Amino acid sequence: MSIERLKPHLPWITLLTLVVIVGVADANFLRSVNLLNMVADIMPLFIMALGLTFAIYIGGIDLSAQSLANMTTVIATVALPSLGIGAALVCILAGLTFGAVSGFITTKLYVPSFVSTLAVGGVAYSYAQYLSGQRALYMDATLRDASFGWMVGNTAGIPHEIFVGAVLVLAMLFLQERTTFGRALKAVGAGELAAVASGLNVTRIKVMAFALSGMLAAIAGLLFSVKLSGGAPTLANGFLLPAIVAVLVGGTPLTGGVGGVLNTLIGTLIVAVIRSSMLYFEVDATMQQMVFGIILILAIALTIDRSKLRIVK
Repeated sequence: MSIERLKPHLPWITLLTLVVIVGVADANFLRSVNLLNMVADIMPLFIMALGLTFAIYIGGIDLSAQSLANMTTVIATVALPSLGIGAALVCILAGLTFGAVSGFITTKLYVPSFVSTLAVGGVAYSYAQYLSGQRALYMDATLRDASFGWMVGNTAGIPHEIFVGAVLVLAMLFLQERTTFGRALKAVGAGELAAVASGLNVTRIKVMAFALSGMLAAIAGLLFSVKLSGGAPTLANGFLLPAIVAVLVGGTPLTGGVGGVLNTLIGTLIVAVIRSSMLYFEVDATMQQMVFGIILILAIALTIDRSKLRIVK
């Protein structure tokens, strides 16, 4: 089998290989309880990566996701006492708005997405600092359980976070595979000029993709806030790099048009196993970002479509 024919299968082969290696090193890793907890712990990161998938799928990037998640943890904590479960709607609208602004700046002002999203992320971070008074905030446990208790806990031994992630992945998979918008996303990622020539409203599609990314980053922040019962402008720090790695190692390249939601699910599981393996093998915490940085470089090198990149700057 040639390398090109093998490439689409590399993510799940990598996942199985890693599971076997870590399982042999520590048999406890393969216990069902441990695996379920590992998946539950990675859910906020997965939801963020799910949003990033749409930005990368069209050939862009969203560097604001981590800042939006941080901002959302603060908004959720501040809004909970007065709005209850309505705080979730405020968080989602905030994520959609910031994401759409990133898309607008990219498409209308012709600012590259890595710059526009980085700038929007800076605005989100500043707003979170202002709203929180530059300190960590804590949710009232009774209020949290009354409004968002369904997001945490267990049913039949399965953490509720997994159900939340499952609903989102099914919804996004339907959007990608069964809607005109999903097909348009693939067309833009595969070739933007051809998509324009075919009559697609590329500007609207790209703005919607970034809005989706922002919305899912906000949902990730909300779940993280509920899990930790509070919020802070830096609560989700350290999520962005692993989330990008999850998308890329799953097989959605930076050049777009290939991969998608299921690939990101596999990529996130790979990241989860890598994180667990670093704990089992006692890799120092300060070295873990370095490991993900190396993996990111390898993932880009292996997945990128060089036919779309005649020149690298």
